[in-house]
Amino acid sequence: QVQLVESGGGLVQAGGSLRLSCAASGRTFNTNIMGWFRQAPGKEREFVAAISRNSGRTYYADSVKGRFTISRDNAKNTVYLQMDSLKPEDAAVYYCAAAALLGPRPTDYDGWGQGTQVTVSS
Repeated sequence: QVQLVESGGGLVQAGGSLRLSCAASGRTFNTNIMGWFRQAPGKEREFVAAISRNSGRTYYADSVKGRFTISRDNAKNTVYLQMDSLKPEDAAVYYCAAAALLGPRPTDYDGWGQGTQVTVSS
């Protein structure tokens, strides 16, 4: 099992920026994909972005394309989510997740962090 710890959440005004971090530990050798999901009150957990740790290839939900950037630092075993031009609808608990293969569903991922709260004021 992969252990993931998110950090960097907080309160930001609409139009502002925030950077989330996810540190991975434990069994990571069979984990190629690291992704971000978010869940707002009353909504299902939704895919935000993912990155291949090996190739660096990135994937984004349409709702965040052009505003969010996912990156990784393999030496630190850490993945980042840079969030710019934040909107009130971006407010949610953000979760880091790990998987062997890319997928859009939460069930495609078998390692999860505890989540970090992102609040966007309008």
